[in-house]
Amino acid sequence: MDVTELKGKTIGFLASGGLDSCTITHWLTQNGVKVVCFTADLAQPDETDFGAIETRMRACGAVDFVPLPLQKDIAEAGLQGIQAQACYESRYWNVTGLGRQVTTAGALPEAKKRGIAVLAHGATGRGNDQVRFQLITNMLEPSISVYAPWRDPHFLSRFGGRGPMIDYCEQQGLPIRATREKPYSTDANLLGLTHEGGQLESLQTPASLVTPEMGVWAKDAPDQAETFTVRFEKGRPTLINGEKVDALQAFLKANAIGGKHGIGIGMHMVENRFVGVKSRGVYEQPGIELLGTCYGLLLQLVLDRRARELFDSFSAVVAKQVYQGYYNDLASRMIRQAVAEVSALATGTITVSLYKGTISYVASADAPHSLFSNDGSMENEGSFDHKDSEGFLRVLAVHARALAGAGQIKR
Repeated sequence: MDVTELKGKTIGFLASGGLDSCTITHWLTQNGVKVVCFTADLAQPDETDFGAIETRMRACGAVDFVPLPLQKDIAEAGLQGIQAQACYESRYWNVTGLGRQVTTAGALPEAKKRGIAVLAHGATGRGNDQVRFQLITNMLEPSISVYAPWRDPHFLSRFGGRGPMIDYCEQQGLPIRATREKPYSTDANLLGLTHEGGQLESLQTPASLVTPEMGVWAKDAPDQAETFTVRFEKGRPTLINGEKVDALQAFLKANAIGGKHGIGIGMHMVENRFVGVKSRGVYEQPGIELLGTCYGLLLQLVLDRRARELFDSFSAVVAKQVYQGYYNDLASRMIRQAVAEVSALATGTITVSLYKGTISYVASADAPHSLFSNDGSMENEGSFDHKDSEGFLRVLAVHARALAGAGQIKR
């Protein structure tokens, strides 16, 4: 699909209010397309004035502006990520992938309500977001088509990157905030910030180039450690430092406390994009790192050996599914049901100590489904008798000797 096919039509556009949004909205308008901007309120820390976003988008030619109040939705999505311990390539909590799921799922009903048959986005043709927007839309509302300007030859012949877009906006007098001097771009929501592009594309550029927006670098954190206590009930945070919280409040508090101590701030990662190339990002994810680590400590008490192995395999699959835009397919739904079985047992209170970017275990309590007991003690207590292991080891030795006797062990 290209812009010539859209002339005279009204389309929806997922607009953040940034440089791409302003450029694309104005360019489409100039090409005879009526643009309705959908902007998600994801409790993003870098942009909370939705009135300012609407003013910018209307100044760029939008015929209408639709705010999407999705703060609670992004918190629930983040909680699902924590419950599944779904870190992509072991480090990244999928903060942007979850944000795309929530945004698209929130925009589609509003688009359908207005009779809009085309949903546009500003994701590039080299990244993951184009896949997420496409697949989520195709799965949830296949009657709505997806248009991507960054895959449109007409758009690409006019804009080759950030510089030409800034030139265009300045020539047209559009109210952008971007400058040529900014060394990277940022995407934000409640769960975290993603810094990419610009000078960060060079692996010679340290992560310290980034100015944190959700906290401080570990070296700048307080010299005094702080304890953090969270109570989970059936997989949901209910108390933080003794104060009642819902999911949204839990993330807001954890972001503030974790960010203060440099937790999850400035994580450098070179990751495998779905399209087959590597990319470099610097992430801020203080709250989800803090709550996710605490939840992981609780799961250590609850999961037995076989459940642990299966759960870890689920975590890896869920992380890849979300990253690649398959949050809504059968595999993801099946795994979420399995994870729900674990979440139902995840009740307990975890206390950790925060100090200059580190999270250290302090204590756990009130975990009724914990399997930890004095049976594993080195002392003479519990129901496990040391002598009972004699027969157990004899059985294991049969197989070990058989391997050696069959020449299967290299000595």
